[in-house]
Amino acid sequence: MRVADIPQVLEVERESFPTMWPPTSFKRELQQNQLAHYTVVVEHDPSRTPIETPEPEPPERAPAGLGRLWGELRQFLGVDPEAGLPPVDQRPELVIGFLGVWMLPDEAHIITLAVRESHRRQGIGELLVISAVELAREKGHGIVTLECRVTNEAALALYDKYGFQQVGLRPRYYSDNHEDAYVLTLSSVLTDRFQRRFEELKADHERHWGDFETR
Repeated sequence: MRVADIPQVLEVERESFPTMWPPTSFKRELQQNQLAHYTVVVEHDPSRTPIETPEPEPPERAPAGLGRLWGELRQFLGVDPEAGLPPVDQRPELVIGFLGVWMLPDEAHIITLAVRESHRRQGIGELLVISAVELAREKGHGIVTLECRVTNEAALALYDKYGFQQVGLRPRYYSDNHEDAYVLTLSSVLTDRFQRRFEELKADHERHWGDFETR
């Protein structure tokens, strides 16, 4: 993920986690958190050309206290939340999913994974899981962990496909509806047996969904 990706990533985050507050401070994560590693999946279409639109009229000056609040929020996010983005069908480079992983001393912990609603059920989530496992292997971490809503059957099936096991439960983990979360762990990442299975799953994914660019 680059700083320039942050406005689109925030857009995907709001769409995927509408009750989340505050939004993730991605700029701080990228520039200050040495544990953090972020990946975006990007769809390229050079035929898309943003249409130039007139600059909007400046808003009326807000009261001093409110102005300071918005200024602090912009600084926290690392971008201006009011900054306009071209319509999706005019973006030559469209962020369609993102992944956040913290490299802790003894594990790679997936802290966030989201896919743009218009691109779900197209293998993007699985591609991000693949990216997380590859990152863990690259950094020499043999364990990958995450939390997942107990009702998210599609995600649980995907993690099970890659060998994650339910090792715990966090009651009332999610603040929006107090739903429980399963703690999932993949503990065989560096073994030869897992690598053989992993390569088979990657090849199946590419045959079914094609190739995507991640960075």
